[in-house]
Amino acid sequence: MKIMLACNAGMSTSLVVSKMQEAAAQQGKEYKIWAVEEGEIADELGNFDVLLLGPQVRHILRRVTKLVGDKAKVDVIDAPSYGKCDGAAVLCQAEKLYQEG
Repeated sequence: MKIMLACNAGMSTSLVVSKMQEAAAQQGKEYKIWAVEEGEIADELGNFDVLLLGPQVRHILRRVTKLVGDKAKVDVIDAPSYGKCDGAAVLCQAEKLYQEG
């Protein structure tokens, strides 16, 4: 699975990405997980299965969901998990979202 995170500058999500990568490795899962800034989402279309937005950009959810269409699943990262940099919880959120498809 390819999981992309997006936020204002792609920097605050980078710590969450590294925690998600650690959690995936511990679970024996080989996922591609990376972060971009919100302006790069359109350039990445087709490269990800799940797009998780940082809570600070939840206001772009509707626009991004429309942009992505049926190419991938889109959601906002659970704020408490994001705040705690709980990589395992955010990874679980991405997996559940992907399985809904």
